[in-house]
Amino acid sequence: MSATDPSVRPDLPVGSDPPVGSDPPSVQAGAPGAGPDSLSALVGSPIALRAALDDAGYLADDGLATALFCAARLPQPLLLEGEAGVGKTEAAKALAGVVDTPLIRLQCYEGIDAAEALYEWNFPRQLLAIRAAEAAGSRLAETDLFTRDYLIGRPLLRAVDHPGPRPAVLLIDEIDRADDEFEAFLFELLAEGSVTIPELGTLRAAHPPIVVLTSNRTRDLHDALKRRCLYHWIDYPDLERTTAIIRRRVPGAAEPLAHQVAAAVRRLRTLDVQKPPGVAEAINWVLALDLLGARALDETAAAATLGSVLKYREDIEAIEEKGMTWLAGPR
Repeated sequence: MSATDPSVRPDLPVGSDPPVGSDPPSVQAGAPGAGPDSLSALVGSPIALRAALDDAGYLADDGLATALFCAARLPQPLLLEGEAGVGKTEAAKALAGVVDTPLIRLQCYEGIDAAEALYEWNFPRQLLAIRAAEAAGSRLAETDLFTRDYLIGRPLLRAVDHPGPRPAVLLIDEIDRADDEFEAFLFELLAEGSVTIPELGTLRAAHPPIVVLTSNRTRDLHDALKRRCLYHWIDYPDLERTTAIIRRRVPGAAEPLAHQVAAAVRRLRTLDVQKPPGVAEAINWVLALDLLGARALDETAAAATLGSVLKYREDIEAIEEKGMTWLAGPR
């Protein structure tokens, strides 16, 4: 399994190795990155990270906290898979908050390419430079036009360029929406913490980003991508944890309401609906109910707000046929 090399030395030529036995600058004694605000101090152990995530409003179990800890400290990319709405994206956001570092998000979609993900050239600015040179009676060489001055950095390049002192969290969201070619395009960044721009060469990260990839598993990802990543599956939380999450995100809602909605969402998942609701839908449901002043989930409130939790007409019709009494559950 490949991992991003924590000992990447930006002061060495591409392909060079650091001296044998030397520590990366961020962990050498007396180095700026070794103080109380360093990554190792902020993410000291899985238990400490879980507590910090809890303080940040994200409830993680031991398995997820350990996976995030390893992703941050090895560092090695982490692939989070699970059904939509279970908190994969929020985990990356919470980790960035705990580390107190920027979250750089790349939203994947079918057909995404390097221009959206890594970089593109600022052609209008290049054209202006050419015209300015011509007006001055000179001529620009091609090498003068393809420099960092004319480069527009997209999320992957911004993550590699992040100056620190701590690495950015790079969220590659819904990688399963992209195609196999884009997966292969990511291999260099995932394995080596670097990107290659043909006109400029290989650019290495001084602080390799903490990479979190998410997938709703709408398709199988290539084994070559998985080999480069840690892996963790986020399942639907149990009733108690779902209730606790809802209470964290909607603190003004009545406690019985949060519990009743959590139970109703679990009932909905037992049916053959096109889009089983996750925690995100449960939170949205409680937000709508709380806005309407509901203190409990009854048949009337459930019928009025069903569109907050179900997103397909066929699913709504199936529940209406099943009955709002069944959905609201015992009171």
